[in-house]
Amino acid sequence: MSAARSVAAAGRRRMNRHPELAGLVGAVLVVAAFAVAAPAMRSFEAVSTVLYASSTIGIMAVAVGLLMIGGEFDLSSGVAVTSTALAATMLNYNFWLNSWVGAGLSLLLALGVGAWNGFLVTRTGIPSFLITLASFLMLQGLNLALTKAVTGQVATPIISDMEGFGSARAVFASEISVGGVQVRVTVLWWLLFVALATVVLLRTRWGNWIFAVGGDESAARACGVPVRRVKIGLFMLVGFAAWFMGMHNLFAFDSVQAGQGVGNEFLYIIAAVIGGCALTGGRGSAVGTALGALVFGVINQGIVYAGWNPDWFKFFLGGMLLLAVLSNTAVGTPAGLAKGGAR
Repeated sequence: MSAARSVAAAGRRRMNRHPELAGLVGAVLVVAAFAVAAPAMRSFEAVSTVLYASSTIGIMAVAVGLLMIGGEFDLSSGVAVTSTALAATMLNYNFWLNSWVGAGLSLLLALGVGAWNGFLVTRTGIPSFLITLASFLMLQGLNLALTKAVTGQVATPIISDMEGFGSARAVFASEISVGGVQVRVTVLWWLLFVALATVVLLRTRWGNWIFAVGGDESAARACGVPVRRVKIGLFMLVGFAAWFMGMHNLFAFDSVQAGQGVGNEFLYIIAAVIGGCALTGGRGSAVGTALGALVFGVINQGIVYAGWNPDWFKFFLGGMLLLAVLSNTAVGTPAGLAKGGAR
């Protein structure tokens, strides 16, 4: 029994050092399963589609994952994506602005919402779950009410004839040919953001601060870590990611539905948890969030390629979440408190 406990303890240490390992195992299993169940998934075109679906979740999951490592949640991230797109398109259309001007003003809005969430969380001590739930409801109401008031409908008018639309589309929503296969530019942005976040977490003072704040906020403050600044910065990072994905949606589809985005915040959190981010903060990695997003993309598209009922998607995603939570809980349990470990 002591040998078994030693092996389990060693496994927990490895998982704590490399929290993305659980996400890697899950990704490998899911990819292998759908490669067998859906032979069409083996084509380069299918891989491109899977990567695109993964990137649309993965870009947000990187920011949400860093916020979770810092010990907080943001339930407004899903509707914030829609809010930024709506703000940009309505500013452009009603004031006949250059597309980049509307996008820039929308970025200020996104950063402001993130800063406001962070300010309220750090100043009031109210859990971020409740603060951002309030923001979620307020943004959802604003999205619908203002869009109807300005446009008379729930969809925004097209802005493809506006100056700057073409260059903005190239940045946020273009396609690049790789070996004869069209790959969405969001895939490249996703990989870049994961790389940058990894460097920040593992090679910078800010990364140390993020882990410290999420692991033990009181101890971090006692050591001189600027806890409030770190948390507000993380909420603003989520705002930036929401803006980026909002611009992708706007310039890819040229019109935005005011009711979009509701529920996506849970997909971002699920991707982060599958990738090894602890629900209690202090542990996780950017690479892990990418693996969690990849699991989402494979399941989302694999069900389609396999010809299964799409209603199974949430069942599989829920199963992966449950396994990830159980794995994270087991890893976070000290060896001495494990079942049978106390004397």
